[in-house]
Amino acid sequence: MKVLLCKNVAKLGRIGDIVDVKTGYARNYLLPQQVGVLPTPATIRAVEADKARYLAELARQKSELQAQADLIQGREVTIAARANEEGHLYGSVGPAQICEALAKEGLFIDPEYVALESPIRQLDKYDVLVRFAEDVTATVHVWVVPVHDENAPAEGTLPVGEAPADAPPAEGAAGDEV
Repeated sequence: MKVLLCKNVAKLGRIGDIVDVKTGYARNYLLPQQVGVLPTPATIRAVEADKARYLAELARQKSELQAQADLIQGREVTIAARANEEGHLYGSVGPAQICEALAKEGLFIDPEYVALESPIRQLDKYDVLVRFAEDVTATVHVWVVPVHDENAPAEGTLPVGEAPADAPPAEGAAGDEV
């Protein structure tokens, strides 16, 4: 059955395409959901007008996304994360943390645009791809560095109130028998 698409359908076609589909798919999904219509001269003209508006809106959106991509292209951000001595992170750095670091610099993007293959789990410098659209991308340089906590005790010192393990218990300490 031939159907004129009113909207883009993944793996089937774009708006304005006339596609050949099974009758049940057209009757049960495409036609009731108004994703497609039967191709008549009147519907072809109407869909072509919708397609022109859609392409104009798409071009406007693409220019806005390109401007946003140009702003963040090549930017460097630093993310402090807790890590062990080998440089392995205790957690991970994902798209949300990258967007938060960019927001601190006044660049606001959605985490869905950040294209990470897997979360970052190691201290290092990473080139992260930000994909705004199929052909609108930018690269952000992300430095993942260890956290330097000022409240943490220096190495070899004990927190206030703790005695060394080999020190005798203080007088009147809990656990002393009388």
